[in-house]
Amino acid sequence: MTERTTDTVTQRPWMNTALPAEERSELLLAAMTAREKVGQLIQPFGWMTYSQQSGKAELTESFKEQVRAGDIGSLYGTLRADPWTGVTLATGLSPAEGAEAVNEIQRYAVEHSRLGVPLLIGEECSHGHMAIGGTVFPVPLAIGSTWNVDLYRDMCRAVAAETRAQGGAATYSPVLDVVRDPRWGRTEECFGEDPFLIGEMAVASVEGLQGQRLDARDSVAATLKHFAGYGASEGGRNAGPVHMGWRELLEVDLYPFERAVRAGAASIMPAYNEIDGVPCTTNERLLGGILRGEWGFDGPVITDCGAIDMLAAGHDTAEDGEDAALQSLRAGIDMEMSGEMFGRHLLAAFEAGRLEADVLDRAALRVLKFKFRLGLFESPYADAQRAAEIIGSEEHVRLARALAAESVVLLKNDGGVLPLAGGTGRVAVIGPNADRGYNQLGDYTSPQPEGSVATVLRGLTERLGAERVSYAPGCRIRGESREGFARALECAAEADAVVLVMGGSSARDFGEGTIDLRTGASMVTGEAVSDMDCGEGIDRMTLGLSGVQLDLIREVSAAASGKPVAVVYIGGRPVVEPWVEEHVPALLQAWYPGQEGGHAIADILLGDVNPSGRLTISVPKHVGQLPVHYLGKRSRGKRYLEDDSKPRYPFGYGLSYTSFEYSAPELSQSRLAPAEIEAGGRAAVSVTVRNTGERAGAEVVQLYVSDAVSAATRPANELKGFRKIWLEPGESRQVNFDIGAEQLRYIGPDLVSVVEPGLFRIRIGRHVQDTQSIDFIVGED
Repeated sequence: MTERTTDTVTQRPWMNTALPAEERSELLLAAMTAREKVGQLIQPFGWMTYSQQSGKAELTESFKEQVRAGDIGSLYGTLRADPWTGVTLATGLSPAEGAEAVNEIQRYAVEHSRLGVPLLIGEECSHGHMAIGGTVFPVPLAIGSTWNVDLYRDMCRAVAAETRAQGGAATYSPVLDVVRDPRWGRTEECFGEDPFLIGEMAVASVEGLQGQRLDARDSVAATLKHFAGYGASEGGRNAGPVHMGWRELLEVDLYPFERAVRAGAASIMPAYNEIDGVPCTTNERLLGGILRGEWGFDGPVITDCGAIDMLAAGHDTAEDGEDAALQSLRAGIDMEMSGEMFGRHLLAAFEAGRLEADVLDRAALRVLKFKFRLGLFESPYADAQRAAEIIGSEEHVRLARALAAESVVLLKNDGGVLPLAGGTGRVAVIGPNADRGYNQLGDYTSPQPEGSVATVLRGLTERLGAERVSYAPGCRIRGESREGFARALECAAEADAVVLVMGGSSARDFGEGTIDLRTGASMVTGEAVSDMDCGEGIDRMTLGLSGVQLDLIREVSAAASGKPVAVVYIGGRPVVEPWVEEHVPALLQAWYPGQEGGHAIADILLGDVNPSGRLTISVPKHVGQLPVHYLGKRSRGKRYLEDDSKPRYPFGYGLSYTSFEYSAPELSQSRLAPAEIEAGGRAAVSVTVRNTGERAGAEVVQLYVSDAVSAATRPANELKGFRKIWLEPGESRQVNFDIGAEQLRYIGPDLVSVVEPGLFRIRIGRHVQDTQSIDFIVGED
């Protein structure tokens, strides 16, 4: 240890790296004033702390004053770029410049705060770091459709490396909400409707984002959100009330969170919504009893932006801002994103004796311990050269393309229309999503340099050549204009095959203008034209295509009569259009496939990639069927007056260019005694899957369990395992699953996890409505 380091440790004993994080945190806390403690709980918007001057960050005087006064502990979205922040390609920073900006911010905090405490830099990384230059991966709904946990873990490693290279130490992801109603605009941010699958992805995200050590240069802290029930809001309306009993909450919505917490997740973000009248932000049973009590979580809990405000103006459970801030802190909130309410009220409340010292100390200690675990005191600075090298690297771009390819779900392929035959001549690419890059990226996306997004038009043109591809947008996502129909019909009539790229958009106004519907050329107008019909805050009453898209499909299909026609849906929620289902022979669901989506979709359309995506969300026949998620109880009923209650496409569904055959499932033993189950005993169930087609392909083998009789009602089928396997033509493989307590238990009437004796039906197959079953008994011989 150098003399300088020795002096530092003497003056600031919390800098002694030989001490554990807990002890270092306590030493630092003891040296803090009340104001400095409050400051650690406050997270203002990071992009407002500086301005860009010739590629360099110029710190604002207000930020400097906050640092010197000890009024700030972390920053949100320091490098976030999007229409909300107002940061554009022109005003934003390159990867290397962003890293240098964070270093300027950290250097000022370390050198000018009284105790030299570094700031926590928290960033949005739902499907890539939301900063200029970051790789844009497919949205979580698409990731879920891959059913490839290992590939998603690799993606999380890439996202963590890109984020930490610029100084971001925490990310506000993954989203672990269980979707009940896909009209909800944030459906795209979720993995799907099943808690088990979400739980598998949750564990992978924690392992991928956090790596082996939180203080590594390629790791960031995962923040699980939105805790909890956020995907079950009334009417699919964002942040609406949740009507749910505690048994269902524990069994379904909290399951993925528990899996992730036990995997070591570092941080938690409560949801905006209330559950049975109690806002999650102040739900002591949720934050204290379950999260910290039963699960033993000891990391920080940070609010979503504006959540504390909602207590006084929205939920109306607090009299004013101070009351809202105190309720939140006492319930277990440690940090406030935006910092408005904590910054305005906590110190005054403390000085007036309305805030208990131990409550303030508890929260500040958690934040400080978090910073020590992240290694911020030893390594507060980013590596600009590393940021320039790895952000948007070729390796990460290849990974984005692989994920996009595995996420696409082939819903329909009558007559083997797809893949397009090798001898197909001219291909017409038509539709509002055929060549609009932002429309295939999803919400929480940064501005993209021109040419960085591969659209479907670009993907097909690069593969087939410009002379074999014609293009017409036809219409916009929204709006009633049909001025582009004529050109679209001309393209369809002249082509040998037609690809219609339709769907939705979560693209906010990035200032890229619009398109001339007659020519497809980009066009800047004096008025903003928004095609956004999905994303945060954009909930819908229907699941039909917006605008005149359906009319375009009908007319193009008529003009292309007798030719191969395929529809590709790009969007953030399922589409329900019965006419398309009945009249168009081929249908692909691509969700928002990210920056490489056009290449991946072209590969599938042309047969170079065999589609292997499977639905993680049920697609209804009609919006009136909602909720139609597969976890329905047996008492749900079988039909309406007009039709049965089954979805058009069930959970787990997806076609392939090849075919697979399943053997009957076999059990290693058909019975286990309750005592054996309790002691960790397991049986094994196996099935042999054979590729009976002429193409190599991947199959997702799915395991469901059905409890014949239970003390509390259970869903008819519950996913309890899956394997994605690759098979060459004619190849067979045996797939094995364990059957034990983890697969058989549920939350009983007394709210305790239990495996009840009795008959269980073990089902294995290609989706929830196509399985073979074998009986298994928990009981004595």
